[in-house]
Amino acid sequence: MVGSINALAGAARAQFLADMVAIGDALLALTGAYRINYELQGNSDQALHAHIFTRYLTEEAERRSGPVWMYPAAQRNAQPFDATVHGDLQRELAAWLGQRGWLVAP
Repeated sequence: MVGSINALAGAARAQFLADMVAIGDALLALTGAYRINYELQGNSDQALHAHIFTRYLTEEAERRSGPVWMYPAAQRNAQPFDATVHGDLQRELAAWLGQRGWLVAP
């Protein structure tokens, strides 16, 4: 396990960032988002991971220009992943990434 992107070198670091942006490209193509916010944090979870947030023009203007963490916790966590609700998008993302060579089937 890697705790920080700084622990990665050269090609591994570049691959992590390229993968992160590929997911953002897929989200832009499939969700109607107008931009993507990317965050790498090393706060409480010391495992390297990225937060990738779709942003929409339908968001309130004062919220749209700030980080998603400015939304109340109840709104940020209102809909946790549920395969029955989000499964179609998950499959569409996998297909989009796979068609472009970003996702290799196990």
